[in-house]
Amino acid sequence: MAKKLFWGMAIICFLITVAFALSGPALAEEKPMIFGLLLVGPYNDHGWSQAHFDGGKYVEEKVPGTKMIYIDKVNPADRPGVTIPQLVDDMVEKGAKLIIANSDDMKDGTREAAQMHPDVHFIHISGDDVLTGKASKNLSNLMGRMEYGKMMAGFVAAHTTKTGKIGYLGPLINEETRRLAASAYLGAKYAWEIVLKKAPKDLKFQVTWIGFWFNIPGVTADPTQVAENFYNTGFDVVISGIDTTEAVVVAKQKKQQGKNVWAIPYDYLGACGGASDVCLGVPYFNWGPEYVKFIKASLSGNWKSEWVWQGPDWGDINNPDTSAVGFAAGPALAESVKNALAAFTSGLGKGKIDLFKGPLNYQDGSTFIKAGETADDKQIWYMEQLLEGMAGQSSAK
Repeated sequence: MAKKLFWGMAIICFLITVAFALSGPALAEEKPMIFGLLLVGPYNDHGWSQAHFDGGKYVEEKVPGTKMIYIDKVNPADRPGVTIPQLVDDMVEKGAKLIIANSDDMKDGTREAAQMHPDVHFIHISGDDVLTGKASKNLSNLMGRMEYGKMMAGFVAAHTTKTGKIGYLGPLINEETRRLAASAYLGAKYAWEIVLKKAPKDLKFQVTWIGFWFNIPGVTADPTQVAENFYNTGFDVVISGIDTTEAVVVAKQKKQQGKNVWAIPYDYLGACGGASDVCLGVPYFNWGPEYVKFIKASLSGNWKSEWVWQGPDWGDINNPDTSAVGFAAGPALAESVKNALAAFTSGLGKGKIDLFKGPLNYQDGSTFIKAGETADDKQIWYMEQLLEGMAGQSSAK
């Protein structure tokens, strides 16, 4: 009896050992793939950073076994003296295998962190290290072709303005912000001159920069005051290029005071919220689908260092699963303008309308694109000035 009990216990122990051995890899596979987000602004800013945060949530939904961690307000005002490598070290200690840095001014720090952590994958948003050859093999760049969204913003602004005066509320001045402001101007110019057949001299497009992506009291110009100044001086449509919603907030206030004004916020699909009577629409980023591609490449071992400048899904620019950028028509947009916008969008998608076709001059009169030529990606990406016909600074110097 004792012998049978012994062998019975031995068999049970053997089976338990085999079961644990077989289940070991499965248990290991259940450990989540952690990815980190470094956000320049608050995660709930109704703008740039929230669009990225929502993109991270999209990854968690679409890619089983992933988990997002994030640090927001990564900027000199909110975190003085804190460096990107320091924040990356913290995320890596928490298990992050891929880290996304979402601001142009994180470029140098992200490059340094990528070199320090060769086994971690990095995505720098809006950067160009891959283009310039400065990127290590574990670093990629990603940006949406928001130029199209800004063209649409300018197009509806020109169709809506009653005064012919369009204001552009800009952040800091760099190549990215110049080309986006210029794209809005080209969209407005096309609508004004080609569609509406109005005289070029009767359209005014003014760019005013605040000095950063959002308001930093005592450091930047106050975007609320800049927007108010636009509306108080006859500009009846303000296109925002900053991360936050001051333009549409001020427009709503002016509307309540009896002014006939409108605004076009930026970055985030929900930016029109609470301002239905003044919001013409919003050009927005949809980061989720591209994030998913990078995450899956990292998980599968198919990662490669690449520069991705992803455009809209022209079949449906507002498809949440396929389009990197979109334009959501706002409640205040007239039905006739919606129809005109649909035709304009179709023309852009089919290549029948190309607003970066020459002749185009820089603000100082020098040639940007010669007659008969079309700007290539690098010419657009590295735009050196605003364009002829635009008012405002081309350089911070």
